[in-house]
Amino acid sequence: MFSTLAWLGSDDVALLDVEGLSLAINNIPLLDRVCLSVEPGQVLGLVGESGSGKSLTALSIMRLTPRGARAQGRILFGGRDLAALPERQMCAIRGREIGMIFQEPMTALNPLQTIGRQVAEGFRLHLGLSQREALNRAAGVLARVGLPPESIPLSRYPHELSGGQRQRVVVAMAVALEPKLIIADEPTTALDVTTQAQILRLLRRLVAETGAGLVLITHDLAVVNAMADHVAVMRGGQVLEQGRAAEFRTGARHPYARALLDSSRYAPPRRAPDLKAVTLLEVEGLVREYALPRRNPFRPAPRRRAVDGVSFAIRRGECLGLVGESGCGKSTTARAILALEPLQGGTIRFDGRGAANLSGAELLAFRRRVQMVFQDPYGSFDPRHKAGRIIAEPLRLLPDLTQPEARRRVAAALEEVGLAASDASKYPHEFSGGQRQRLAIARALITRPDLIVLDEPVSALDVSIRAQVLALLADLQARLGLSYLFISHDLGVVRAITDRVLVMRDGQIVEGGETAQVLQAPQHPYTRELVTAALRLDRAVSPQPDLAS
Repeated sequence: MFSTLAWLGSDDVALLDVEGLSLAINNIPLLDRVCLSVEPGQVLGLVGESGSGKSLTALSIMRLTPRGARAQGRILFGGRDLAALPERQMCAIRGREIGMIFQEPMTALNPLQTIGRQVAEGFRLHLGLSQREALNRAAGVLARVGLPPESIPLSRYPHELSGGQRQRVVVAMAVALEPKLIIADEPTTALDVTTQAQILRLLRRLVAETGAGLVLITHDLAVVNAMADHVAVMRGGQVLEQGRAAEFRTGARHPYARALLDSSRYAPPRRAPDLKAVTLLEVEGLVREYALPRRNPFRPAPRRRAVDGVSFAIRRGECLGLVGESGCGKSTTARAILALEPLQGGTIRFDGRGAANLSGAELLAFRRRVQMVFQDPYGSFDPRHKAGRIIAEPLRLLPDLTQPEARRRVAAALEEVGLAASDASKYPHEFSGGQRQRLAIARALITRPDLIVLDEPVSALDVSIRAQVLALLADLQARLGLSYLFISHDLGVVRAITDRVLVMRDGQIVEGGETAQVLQAPQHPYTRELVTAALRLDRAVSPQPDLAS
């Protein structure tokens, strides 16, 4: 039975045993008597909402807590109390015996170092290998996580990779030395379904082959169900409930644990689409190319076609989904539609009028009616500005608007997304992740657009916050008659919120149709691959020998 008491193994010796861990930063208590246990070859899923203490528990195990932190309790690893070890000994353990996959790959990677050097660093520091030997080892590790040097050279920098590719580099750094314990903090949050499945199979295979323990921190309960042997649910710095993962779906007894499960299955009530509605946006033969580095000074620079002849239409009041792997051209298509990137071919018609290559007053008028919610709301905000100013930015497209009317619109937009008008005086860092996503939606709504492009709007949100944002989007669409272009890698979210879906691969649309029909009976092999790779609460992940297949 799934129990509120800590699960105890049989007679096996725990690889990691956290006993009564409490932590305060500047005398503010954040962790309260956390008890966890991980045995060799075992996967512990640590779940909970943002701020529950999951990542702080991981950082405490690694002894990477910020200044002002005061910890109590014991962190036993291989019989040693990590909490009592001097920093020199911890440096020898980090990376060599305990590897950590950090949540945000772009901040975990050094932007001034190539990916080859960053993966090779562990071999040089812990094994004393030469630079050449370390790079050779790094090439093998990167190939193992699906980044073979023949396609992704070791000389690439982090900014030259997609989000999924950067995540693979972080995984490679953590597992390069085959540590005894791997701590993975949201390792698949921003990944497409096929990349997610590959990363999870890699982690599962490493656990099976090396006997390493894995602490998997995530808000995605489907990932927990697919990977974990045991589950611990955290809230407010405490472990509320833990036990066997096999019993988690049906045996969770704590109300919070059951609420997480309910939120993960949530689909907002939506009206059936009006099949007779007029077409709002029509895209035909869209082409977007990029110039690649010139290899021969006497020849033209090679070009990469990121979007290759894409065509689709969106009706008024419709939500159209666009899915595919990282780097397939989804976001590039969105930016091209919004005139944020130039086109090399194709036509765009909005509300019956041409919308490609607009400029001046026509471009301003178009952008008033088409807005975008970016993938990373915090990254799209100026941290120096308050929420009211951030939300009011699109009002510059309405030059005749008076200051009192602008303030009224800001207050109305905040209240429409479930925030208070007084929140206009707060800075972005004072909001939670879900609230920042609501701010991004409020900013998109303020010009009263007809179409909103949503680029991965819920990919990094907790399941309960995700349910709230999906409900908000469905409500706004019903009340305001909005049309959405919904870009996502999460097929569960696409199934819940979209009327039709397009599947994109290598810059082309390979399949499209009504969402239920495409996802239940996919016709194209790539679509079948996506559907098969998508995780559900009723299916587990098994290790496969060939990650790159």
